[in-house]
Amino acid sequence: MRTLLVPFHGSDATQSALEMAHLVATRFGSYIEGLFVLQPPPIIAGEGITIPGEYLTQLAEEGRRLADGARERFEKFMKERHVPFRDITIVGDNATAGWRELEGLESQVVGEYGRLFDLIVVGCATQQSAADRNAMCEAALFESGRPVMVAADKAPATLGKTIVVAWNGSTETARTIALGMPLLQAAEKVVVLTVQGGTVPGPDAEQVTRHLVHNDINAQTEIVEPGPRTSGEAILEETDRVGADLLLKGAFTHSRLRQMIFGGATQHILSVSKVPVFMAH
Repeated sequence: MRTLLVPFHGSDATQSALEMAHLVATRFGSYIEGLFVLQPPPIIAGEGITIPGEYLTQLAEEGRRLADGARERFEKFMKERHVPFRDITIVGDNATAGWRELEGLESQVVGEYGRLFDLIVVGCATQQSAADRNAMCEAALFESGRPVMVAADKAPATLGKTIVVAWNGSTETARTIALGMPLLQAAEKVVVLTVQGGTVPGPDAEQVTRHLVHNDINAQTEIVEPGPRTSGEAILEETDRVGADLLLKGAFTHSRLRQMIFGGATQHILSVSKVPVFMAH
């Protein structure tokens, strides 16, 4: 967890992501890079259609204004927390920061550029009107090959003291555990949670717990009946019950299309979780 990417606009959602990244960086001595993606000029197809130069100038000026505002907010955040700006090649034990601006479609840029980092920290939108933020979050999950930490609306005071692993037997969750091992090994307590009826063929929760214990992790198993709850509801309720400040979960064991049409645990958790979620696909 030594290099963290935070797509940052200066909005409330990305501010929460920045606060989460700072918590991770403080624990692991990480480099935090704030990323602002400048939108390219629009392309309008059609014979004889031209875009007035003044309009393109206004768009460029607005993009520059937003980028400058986001950078000022990012720099102010780091200054208040005494996090210095350093080149990524300078390695130390304390958190450092950097800033980068790239041009393109945000989801594509994050999905590709994010492949360089140990962790991408995002603040996913929960409202339908913010589909572009959800697209960026999904691109980070599906295109980067890296784990993603999804910030809640409000960053917790602590991160990773008590972690719930939502184990469903899947390849996605196994990969998430492997990528999240630094967080799990630093936790005071890890609960391997399985919701009955919400699993796929694979090892059971007790087997996972035994292997985590062998990795010097204070882990225990919880198996719960969903009752009238969906798997996603049960996971979040049990996470709250044990007082966890981080949920670790594989992303989209079922396809995105199926989850969009029929619903699913990942979609529900991304929409309403009050704790940060560490995910991989």
